[in-house]
Amino acid sequence: MKMVAPWTRFYSNSCCLCCHVRTGTILLGVWYLILSAVVLLILLSALADPDHYHVSSSELGGDFEFMDDANMCIAIAISVLMILICAMATYGAYKQHAAWIIPFFCYQIFDFALNTLVAVTILVYPNSIQEYIRQLPPDFPYKDDIMSVNPTCLVLIILLFISIILAFKGYLISCVWNCYQYINGRNSSDVLVYVTSNDTMVLLPPYDDATVNGATKEPPPPYVSA
Repeated sequence: MKMVAPWTRFYSNSCCLCCHVRTGTILLGVWYLILSAVVLLILLSALADPDHYHVSSSELGGDFEFMDDANMCIAIAISVLMILICAMATYGAYKQHAAWIIPFFCYQIFDFALNTLVAVTILVYPNSIQEYIRQLPPDFPYKDDIMSVNPTCLVLIILLFISIILAFKGYLISCVWNCYQYINGRNSSDVLVYVTSNDTMVLLPPYDDATVNGATKEPPPPYVSA
């Protein structure tokens, strides 16, 4: 007789490097947490010393300001929100609280959708890449080399690069989703499934109910010697 837990029957609980989905989600959350913290430190430094990080509009080749106070505050707020979301995902995976992983999973879906829209835009409007490159500053690294590439080849290279990124992001989304399913299944499952040799399954009652029902039964009469 083989005992099979219900939460391991319908999805994978392993991810990259043969580690568990919980471990992978924790590592992913910590990685995003570090990146968000670094971005927040850079933004706070730029806000404290704007002259050091100032970029004039002439250097960008446009008639707009690179980063004003309003955009800086919005970027700081987004960074703080990302730190909160990543910390919730890491804590939820570590303490096995499935609901804490949902915000991070929603962020992944939103990020994947944005990258997909970028790929669709490039596919529908391939000339937009050339227009974007022309708007870059004259001293932008490798601008002339990029402009000399055949437009069709440039579009194919960018689409291939975005496809690889989308595939990797999709894999990370599946890892986080499997972690959510694993934790949710462990927390909500009340029965164990026993699979016998003739492919029949027997559902056992929860352990707490079984112990309570067993405790309510009357004890056997005392043994009386003859």
